[in-house]
Amino acid sequence: MSAPERPEAIDPDVDLHVAAQRAETAGPEKWAVLAAISAGGAAGASARYALALAWPTPGGGFPWATLLINVVGCALIGVLMPLISEGGRSAHPLARPFLGAGVLGGFTTFSTYAVEVGKLLARQRPGLAMGYAAATLLGALGAVWLAASATRWALAARAGERAGAR
Repeated sequence: MSAPERPEAIDPDVDLHVAAQRAETAGPEKWAVLAAISAGGAAGASARYALALAWPTPGGGFPWATLLINVVGCALIGVLMPLISEGGRSAHPLARPFLGAGVLGGFTTFSTYAVEVGKLLARQRPGLAMGYAAATLLGALGAVWLAASATRWALAARAGERAGAR
């Protein structure tokens, strides 16, 4: 009895059983990828920290800075991925690790989001906690979808303009 065939992966960041999707973390290239992710993560986390310092959350208050960070970070992922990996486009091999996993991974902070929900619940603010949880979920998903859709539309319009100019 042979093993069932795996369906072709749709998202290159999901199925590490596909050898081509592990290529950037194999062999000597893995050190360059690790360095790119680390440098990007330091930059993204520093930007997040600066924003959190500039816009602190009062005790028991709504964590606007973290909500903004996560929604903006998701929107930027929605712009980044179509730009560097769809429609036959390709970018430098370290662009996605540096910008996606590094900068935007370090910038967004779903662990802080979870801690803040817990703090609001501990302070007997269940309505605010659930509102924050829902706003983050809907805002993040909506931002990535809207940004990716707008980016794809803009890229298609640009390609159409180029085709018309020939």
